[in-house]
Amino acid sequence: QVQLVESGGGLVQPGGSLRLSCAASGRIFSIDDMGWYRQAPGKERELVAGITKGGITNYGDSVKGRFTISRDNAKNIVYLQMNSLYDEDTAVYYCNAKNVLTHLRRFLGVWGQGTLVTVSS
Repeated sequence: QVQLVESGGGLVQPGGSLRLSCAASGRIFSIDDMGWYRQAPGKERELVAGITKGGITNYGDSVKGRFTISRDNAKNIVYLQMNSLYDEDTAVYYCNAKNVLTHLRRFLGVWGQGTLVTVSS
């Protein structure tokens, strides 16, 4: 069993910052890519940022230069530092882990339950 638990969401004013965390629990040997996606009301889920086990990152065009993804491989935690937030960043943010190897089996993809980020004055 593998679980991803996000934290750090909340209400922030435009121009503000938030830091999201996502911790993977279970008897995990390794995780390949980890990432953050978001889904705003009435819109499809989109990639926000991704990071490989080796630390190579990629970002959605709308967040480049404002958001930074990082991870702690020893603790199986991925972070998303969000700066200069706009109203349009309001969404539920989901953590994702790909190719999770545990003592029992390999999970191709695991999702967290999501954390709400609201940017509003």
